[in-house]
Order: sequence, then structure tokens, then C-alpha cells
Amino acid sequence: MTKKWWQNAVVYQVYPRSYQDSNGDGVGDLAGLTQRLPYIKRLGADVIWLNPIYQSPDKDNGYDISDYQAIQPVYGSMADFDQMLATAHQTGLKILMDLVVNHTSDQHKWFQESRQSKDNPYADYYIWRDPVDGHAPNNWGSYFSGGVWTYEPKRGQYYLHLFAPGQPDLNWENPQVRQEVWNLMRFWLDKGVDGFRMDVINLISKPAGLPDAPVAPGAQYGNSEPLVSDGPKLNDYLQEMNREVLSHYDVMTVGEMPGSTPEDAIQYTGLDANELNMVFQFEHVGLSANPDERLGKWNDQPVQLTDLKRSLSRWQTALDGKGWNSLYWNNHDQPRAVSRFATDDPQYRVRAAKMLGTTLHMLQGTPYVYEGEELGETNVHYTKLSDYEDLESLNAYHQNVEVDHLVDSQTMLKYLAHISRDNARTPMQWDATANAGFTTGNPWFALNPNYPQINAKSQVDDDQSVFNYYRQLIALRHHSDLIVYGSYQALDPEDNQVFAYKRHYQGQTLLVISNFTAESVTRDYGQAQASQRLIGNYADDAGTTLRPYETKVYQFNA
Repeated sequence: MTKKWWQNAVVYQVYPRSYQDSNGDGVGDLAGLTQRLPYIKRLGADVIWLNPIYQSPDKDNGYDISDYQAIQPVYGSMADFDQMLATAHQTGLKILMDLVVNHTSDQHKWFQESRQSKDNPYADYYIWRDPVDGHAPNNWGSYFSGGVWTYEPKRGQYYLHLFAPGQPDLNWENPQVRQEVWNLMRFWLDKGVDGFRMDVINLISKPAGLPDAPVAPGAQYGNSEPLVSDGPKLNDYLQEMNREVLSHYDVMTVGEMPGSTPEDAIQYTGLDANELNMVFQFEHVGLSANPDERLGKWNDQPVQLTDLKRSLSRWQTALDGKGWNSLYWNNHDQPRAVSRFATDDPQYRVRAAKMLGTTLHMLQGTPYVYEGEELGETNVHYTKLSDYEDLESLNAYHQNVEVDHLVDSQTMLKYLAHISRDNARTPMQWDATANAGFTTGNPWFALNPNYPQINAKSQVDDDQSVFNYYRQLIALRHHSDLIVYGSYQALDPEDNQVFAYKRHYQGQTLLVISNFTAESVTRDYGQAQASQRLIGNYADDAGTTLRPYETKVYQFNA
């Protein structure tokens, strides 16, 4: 296996709207990010994944792009981008752009032309179908609630949008569309960006004939994901992308792939494959879905540790020596890790955040840290619908409470508080001053009220902080082939309190033990025979005793 730079890297994700405002308009921007690059470098990260900064009507916070080669004015100018990129490179940081090419905005010039008629040059850039018996062409449900078809009177046809009506899906069957995508990728790569995170890239190949999808009992629409994920020509398209574009640059690529299995991922990210480097899979973050299929992910139940272990172990084992994992607890689409997978109880939050960081960073794969995770930021715990901004959350409330009457208002609000994307989108907590140092103006979105207690300024110089613990985790990875490349061995998969595993590489063994509970428990994995304890979230080592949310890592040398 040829070792690649991105296998040893740690990625820090920036949601630019919420990171740092430089001009007082209440919205984070590129100049603000440039100011904060030394902070990211101090953490030890190697790569910044930047959520979309392209021109957009912002129906879905930038994931509806109207011009791929222009910067959204609220984030600054192309000169600001160039300055940020140059400064990042001077600082020793790489930049990963968000590539959103399953769909565009309905304001994009391609769609504005395409919707006019069936015979213009852009007519086949999108997926159009005639009505069937006076209604939509099939029964598919949207990822954002409702159906996937919107009627365009000018063409007398429906267009497909797996997400919002303002996000029409591109027709990848059309070679001209693919050429347009290759061109826009080259535009950014020639500027010097270091790769792409590819939004829902496994949805770009639709099944032949667009057949109806299975419908859960009582549901209005069919679940399209099993039909649209990992479609029949996905490998062909990714191989063409690699051949035409990616292979000509030394870049890192990660494909977001809802519904993909480890077996799928090996096809797209095999160490000898000519497609992508790694995938974002959703299995572990989808574990607490509602037992009522009609409600999908909307639930407020904790993830069972045995389920979490089974999922992560499955990916670790399946991809070892064949593909490469991306490792993450949270991102802009997921609630805060410490609130979801451990506890944000102030008594335990710091230890719990360190425990989750350890459990993840000692696995095989490339770790991703979402802004604020390195501080142990928590869910915001909203109690009213008017507190929310996220399109997915608002649509789900409307559909499940007001249209389908599946749950009452208070229950749905509990679900939103637990799992809404807005939990991750509150502005970054820099310090305890007004608006947490994020902006001198009126912030675009309310801050988490706990920012006076949880903020970067209080942590960067505190040796015991979550921030400095993450620095240690990242430094360990940078200096250990055992952590980066070691094969994975699950321990006690049915233990619902402790997540323990080993890693093996060239005669060395790593032992990771994490207590996911507020109880003290006893576990003996032979840690007394270890050569050294590499890291732990308690100052001392109580041997076989694991205190609340305790985590520790041992190395055994041959």
C-alpha cells in the first residue's frame, strides 16, 4: 500500500456562515476565517473542509448553487477567497471545497434556460418527465419532506428534485452536463484548492425508468433512497471524473454517500481504485431512527452502544487493507456529538467530549473535527419552533405534525431539540463577550446560551481543556503509524457500557477503552502489561477501574 498524505491528516470542518464575521453584518465570512487560521493550525489540523461559499439564493444554506464560479457576496469576494487560500497554504493548511453537483439551484442559468422549452441547448441538463395520468411521474418522497416532482407550465413537464423544489437534480446521463462539472472542478483546482468533499455524490445516477419506491404503511410517499443511492452508472461517472480531472492533481476526495454499505464504499474508494479516496457513510449517525418508518430520523432516543460498536466495527473491518474510512461524530447536518453520543451534563461534559474524541481518533481512517467539537460544544436545546431556521427541520415539523398528524407538537419539538441540524449551526463560541466574539453586529442565528461557559478563549491556554486534549489526540496520530494504519479488532461487542478495541501494526498493539456511562465499572484487558499509557482523560490511572466517561489508550510493544 502506498501511503498517502490524506491518510495521516486530520480535517477541520468550517461552516463559514457561523465561524467568524469580520465586517459586523452578523454572518461569518472568508476574511473572518482568514483571521482564525492560526487557531485551526494551533489545534493541529491539516485540512479545512469549507461548506459551500458559492453564489446561492440560500434556500438550503448554500447547497443550492446558482453560480459555481462566484463567491456568495455575504462571504466576501473572489479576492477574499484567494487571500484566504494563500494564507492557509502559508500556514500549512490545505483547503477542501464542497462540491455540490447532484443538483443546482433553480436560479442557476442552466435551469433558467432548461425550464423554458424542450428544445433549447440546456433542455436536457435536468431530469424532466411528462405527467402520468395528470399527476407526478412516480411516488418518490423528498429528503426534505413532500414529493420530488414540481410542475413547470412552460414545458408542460415535471422536474425532479430529491431535495427542495429550489434544488433541481442534474441529468448526469447528458455528457455535456458532465463536461460542465469537470470544468468547474478544474476552475477551483487550478486556483490551488486541495480537493473536494462531494455532496450526496452517490445519488447522481438514477435508476432506469424511475420506478415507484416502496411505501411504508400509512406514508404519503415512497422511500426513494434505496433506488437512487449507488445507481447503475455511479462507478462509470466517478471513474470518468477521476480520469478527466482528479488524476491530474494531488488532491483529497471524500464522497458523501447516504445509504452506502462498506461493500459499496470499497468499489468507490478502493486503495487501488481510480475513483475517490473515502466516503462519508451514515450508518452510525442513523442508528437512532424512529421505530415508525414514516418519521424517519426524527426521534429523541439515545443510540445504543452495542449498535454503535457494531456499526463502526463493521466499517473498520470491511475497509481494512481495501479502502479508507472517514471518521466523524458530527457535522453541519448532525447534532452535537457530546449531546448525542454521550452527555452534555455539565458535571461530565468535558470528560465525555474527550472520551468521544479518543474513541474516534484512535480508529483507522481520516478524522473530521466539526467546528466547536474541539471545545465540547453542545446541542442548543431549543423549545419553540420559532427558534429554528433549518429548512429540513421546519418542513419535517409541518409534515409530521400539521399534515400527517403523526406526532403532537411537543413530541416533535423534542425530536428537533435532539437531532435538528440547527444544533450544529449556532455561531462559533470564541469568548465570553457579547455574541461570543463571533460578530459585532446582530448574528444571523442565535448563539447557544452556554457560550460564556464553553468558548475557545477559556480553553486554548488551559492544559486540561477539551481543546488541548484534541491537540494531543491529533499529535499522537501524526506520529504513529500504529494509529494511522493498524488493523482493527473489536473487543466484547455485546458490552453496552464500554467500547474497547485493539489496533495491530507491525508487532505493536494499541488498546483503547472508553466508558460510555456515568457509572464506575471494572474491565480488565491486560492493561497492566502495557508498555505505556499514551493518553487518558483522568490524570491518574486506576487500572481496571473505569470511572464515569473515562477513556484511556495503551500501547504494547513487541
